Amino acid sequence: MQSPTDSTPTVTKTGMTALSIAALGVVYGDLGTSPMYAFQEAFNPAHALKLSADNIFGVLSLIFWALIIIVTIKYATLALRADNDGEGGILALMSLAVRRFPKGSRSRAIVIALGLVGAAMFYGDSTITPAITVLSALEGLSVATPLFEHWTVPLTAGIMVALFTLQRHGTAHVGRLFGPVMLLWFLTLAVLGVYNIAQNPTVLGALNPSWGIELMAQHPGLALFLFGVVILALTGAEAMYADLGHFGAKPIRYAWYFVVLPSLVLNYFGQGALVLNDPKAVDNPFFKLVPAWGTLPLVGIATAAAIIASQSVISGAYSMTAQAIKLGYLPRMTILFTNEAQRGQIYVPFINWAMLVVILGIVFAFQSSSNLAAAYGLAVNVTMITTTVYLTLVAPRRWGWARWKTVAVFGSILLIELGFLAANSLKLDHGGWFPLLFGAVVYTLLATWKRGRGLLRRQLEEHALNLQDFVAGLSTYPPTRVEGTAIYLTPYPNTVPHALLHNLKHNKVLHERVIFLSAQTMDVPHVPPEQGIKLTPMEGGIYLLHVELGFKDEPDIQLLLKEVERLYGLEFHLMETSFFLARQTILPSKLPGMALWREVLFSWMSRNAQGASDYFRIPPNRVVELGTQVEI
Repeated sequence: MQSPTDSTPTVTKTGMTALSIAALGVVYGDLGTSPMYAFQEAFNPAHALKLSADNIFGVLSLIFWALIIIVTIKYATLALRADNDGEGGILALMSLAVRRFPKGSRSRAIVIALGLVGAAMFYGDSTITPAITVLSALEGLSVATPLFEHWTVPLTAGIMVALFTLQRHGTAHVGRLFGPVMLLWFLTLAVLGVYNIAQNPTVLGALNPSWGIELMAQHPGLALFLFGVVILALTGAEAMYADLGHFGAKPIRYAWYFVVLPSLVLNYFGQGALVLNDPKAVDNPFFKLVPAWGTLPLVGIATAAAIIASQSVISGAYSMTAQAIKLGYLPRMTILFTNEAQRGQIYVPFINWAMLVVILGIVFAFQSSSNLAAAYGLAVNVTMITTTVYLTLVAPRRWGWARWKTVAVFGSILLIELGFLAANSLKLDHGGWFPLLFGAVVYTLLATWKRGRGLLRRQLEEHALNLQDFVAGLSTYPPTRVEGTAIYLTPYPNTVPHALLHNLKHNKVLHERVIFLSAQTMDVPHVPPEQGIKLTPMEGGIYLLHVELGFKDEPDIQLLLKEVERLYGLEFHLMETSFFLARQTILPSKLPGMALWREVLFSWMSRNAQGASDYFRIPPNRVVELGTQVEI
């Protein structure tokens, strides 16, 4: 069992270093590419902040202390302690938070709804990040020569098409380079920062928080604008918690404390020093940190870092989808494993191509990283707020915090993040509408599927037979028995599966051994077979097999049957076993439940869901599928 305060297994110093370098490539790609656009956006001519020494110091001070308070304290210090059996991510944290509320309570429903909002915004972040990072990297070409000015958008689109096309092949081989490339990237950020700070060391005075406070006090009308700029320097922080299960807390912390934080701070302050010395450099201070001859090499490594950042959020979207499916918030989809040695490396075709279509639309619609900056902050901000609220619910029970301590710590952080939200709300007309619209669509899909499954279950249970009564009745009116084993998959372990009733009605026979198999996904990442598999013998060769899976466990019927054989001695011969499945056809109606348009949407999602036989990896030649129509 892993420690409740640190999910990192014991490893050697060499292993810890390797994990920390690997974390650079997976966890910090998004956060590490923020210097390409965050500081520059503060002095965008379209905004009202004038370029002056005091304002430069103020902006740098705000960025520095935001990195300390939000990233270092909230995520690196606190959030990484809130693992769900070693796993992180918004859905894993939601599973922890809902445990304090009884099932069916209004409070529990609100907590779940907030989690779905956070998940929806995570998908929004996953589509905006590749667009803004690659656009900002390639915009360095126009600094090198004006000839490339009109090539930024088509080159970005080309890179996106290539990146998403290659996803089906996995990242096992190139993934080994992610960590070293990002280490080179962060070292480059640090060296460029140190070189430019040396030209004007007075910029280090911006470490004093009074500069940021004074800037907002002197320009109260710009306070919200400044919050909107600062959050751009925090994008990607959520990945520190989301990728907790891949690396553990210590490697993520070490990478932040010793590499990422120093490199980011040095680079931001280096940009500030450059603009203090040369105000004309404010139009693209990042790429002007180097002499003219170094621009193209910097564009090259920046593009590599942007691609790695994109890969990280794409993989995160796949993982989020897999968890959402198992927790019942999305219909089953085809999930392919791209690396048999690393079960976490997956590919979800539908999500892949849907993301590509959305990203290409974003690139051609917004055209530049500056235009996208307004849309970017809002998606990140909402996910951050969701995490803070959940940590507030988890801290008292998980860490034994007193109420005053919980409110003082997370209340302060929440106030800052609500300031970011107020700032981002001003950007609705300038692109902020996109993540709201996209998030609303994703939330509707998640909530509709969950609600629809509940209504479907209610309808099926109302017209179902009690399993115990049915088994008892077989001794009174025994049907004809045939050789072999029949396994009926059912989500409802207390009722008779519709597939069995149809089989008896049409074929009038029952196999000599019948197993009712129900599977349930728990709110923990993994459930050991000894705890999750329960076989209950009933009368007349009938068994009830109930399986509990973690939300990161992969369903595989053949492996499951081997575990049943190991634990209970019940042998299975696959060629003598038939699997009976029921496929429901949903008929939208005016029955009480959901709005008719949501029922139509749920019906469409159900029709396009992956079949249970594929999801549970049942051999196709052993499957018998029987259909039924259900009105909801």
